[in-house]
Amino acid sequence: MACLLEAPLRISVLSEVTATSRHYVDRLFDPDPQKVLQGVIDMKNAVIGNNKQKANLIVLGAVPRLLYLLQQSSSSLELRTECAVVLGSLAMGTENNIKSLVDCHIIPALLQGLLCPELIFIEVCLRCLRTVFISPVTPVQLLYTDPTVIPHLMSLLSRSQRTQEYITQIFSHCCKTPEHQTVLFNHGAIQNIAPLLISPSYKVRMQALKCFSVLAYENTQVSMTLVNVLVDGELLSQVFVRMMQRDQPIEMQLTAAKCLTYMCRAGAIRTDDSCVVLKTLPCLVRMCSKEHLLEERVEGAETLAYLMEPDVELQRIASTTDHLVAMLADYFKYPSSVSAITDIKRLDHDLKHAHELRQAAFKLYASLGSNDEDIRKKITETENMMDRIVSGLSESSIKVRLAAVRCLHSLSRSVQQLRTSFHDHAVWRPLMKLLQNAPDEVLVMASSTLCNLLLEFSPSKEPILESGVIELLCSLTQSDSPALRVNGIWALMNMAFQAEQKVKVEIVRSLGTEQLFRLLSDPDSNVLMKTLGLLRNLLSTRPHIDQIMSSHGKQIMQAVTLILEAEHSIEVKEQTLCILANIADGNTAKELIMTNDDMLQKIKYYMGHSNVKLQLAATFCISNLIWNEEDVQAVVNSDCSHKGSQERQDKLREMGFVDILHKLTQASDPNLCDRAKTAMQQYLA
Repeated sequence: MACLLEAPLRISVLSEVTATSRHYVDRLFDPDPQKVLQGVIDMKNAVIGNNKQKANLIVLGAVPRLLYLLQQSSSSLELRTECAVVLGSLAMGTENNIKSLVDCHIIPALLQGLLCPELIFIEVCLRCLRTVFISPVTPVQLLYTDPTVIPHLMSLLSRSQRTQEYITQIFSHCCKTPEHQTVLFNHGAIQNIAPLLISPSYKVRMQALKCFSVLAYENTQVSMTLVNVLVDGELLSQVFVRMMQRDQPIEMQLTAAKCLTYMCRAGAIRTDDSCVVLKTLPCLVRMCSKEHLLEERVEGAETLAYLMEPDVELQRIASTTDHLVAMLADYFKYPSSVSAITDIKRLDHDLKHAHELRQAAFKLYASLGSNDEDIRKKITETENMMDRIVSGLSESSIKVRLAAVRCLHSLSRSVQQLRTSFHDHAVWRPLMKLLQNAPDEVLVMASSTLCNLLLEFSPSKEPILESGVIELLCSLTQSDSPALRVNGIWALMNMAFQAEQKVKVEIVRSLGTEQLFRLLSDPDSNVLMKTLGLLRNLLSTRPHIDQIMSSHGKQIMQAVTLILEAEHSIEVKEQTLCILANIADGNTAKELIMTNDDMLQKIKYYMGHSNVKLQLAATFCISNLIWNEEDVQAVVNSDCSHKGSQERQDKLREMGFVDILHKLTQASDPNLCDRAKTAMQQYLA
């Protein structure tokens, strides 16, 4: 019987709730304005802290009616104010509530309300707008649709501390792109918000500070302006330094450190400035200690990683500050079984977000170890570090996987680590697994790391080769992403360096000549350079040169011709001439150049070029063409070989190459001079 009764009971309770909610909505339509006002006040009291009631009222259509009353000029100021208060309360419910409010066009209605001269109404409209805009489901672009909105908000900043708090909070949440930064900057955000940093209200100071952090992020124009701003006679950077003092709230210390970090990264403050070295960096290291909350430790570590990413000196200072490298190891043990957290809600929150600590630690280790060999050694010797990275590569969180592979990439720049830690922990296995199926962002970093693992001195190179990596790398070269194409071809280039002939043949077979030549006309110069590097490595050692040129010589010579004739950088043309010099070093391959007068004329042109690098590379080609070392190697065919080299020398003499070489023996560049003299000696040999 109990089971039969349960459903009707639920329905009757729901009907009761809906009926009560319906009563509140019905009162909004009463012809008596006083009763409407009382109805709105009663609704306000009913929804405070009651998400179920909020949802019911939204479903029953309260929002369009409240917005109508809010916008009616015939409505009293008190009624319009109470409507804005109720809407603000509804906005404090769930994300679905916010979506419903935005769909009912609450934002334009509230922005219109800001034109009212009454401060109390302006403040409740701003408070509601603030609540709506800080929700992740609200499209921030709605703040920028009407070009008159931002200047009007700027003009309201001086009205009261509440307008200052709400408007700066709206700005800091709605400034998401460089375009948003520019709009706010152009409408005087800096000069309007700077005085708020010394407001008597902590909330106003804090929101103003957050505003500057989002305005300065990766923005040179804003940062360069901020560095010269005075607040009550004091430089803004010094105001930020004061806000980082230990007696200030942690949130303020962290945000001020972020402001100075972003100004430094944008080039407005030098990395050796005392406010960075003695104030910002130590403040951020302090935030990494375990007495801070999880989110503070995450933000501190990530900001510190960003601050020192391009600067080796800051990395060295940080690595010796407060035992940072060892301190970060605690990020992987949190929360521990003997955690000091007694608040159950906090413990539950931290368990759900512990992966963010691991992500932040990997990011900071990656930044710390990106340049200095001693720091990398210190990181890898930290307890179970390599095991933690390997585990991180297979975590469920994509952000942790990305941070772990970034850390691995940073450490893979070390020859010593490639030979020891990387080999001992067989990191290539999880890395290969990661490459099988991952988003592009992870693929880029994983394939960059693989490039380093395929360097000639890496013990991982052989097992990676045996795992069938060539097909995978060839597929990367066909990616739409230029970064993936570069990494795919770069890894193949490293693999081909001093490789056995069977490996080179497999690379050419898997890549296919069509794809190889497609890459040689790639619009991305990095792809082109790495493809030329691959070709140069494939065409090394005489038997390999002759074998590859016998099957693909025509296409390779065509590609070389096209590159030398087109508009390319000095580096690209130098690399192309080096490939030609390798071809000229082949026993049979050199005939492809000798029988091509057009190519010989190109070499001649580059021997007389104004750039020494191109002259040197072209002179190498000629030096290899006239070289008769083959006489020593091929004793049986010595007459024939000598005849071959003699014919080449005669032809090159007729074409004027000897005269050019003679001139180059007087060149001011010692390398070019020596190379020309060496070539001339071949004529005398």
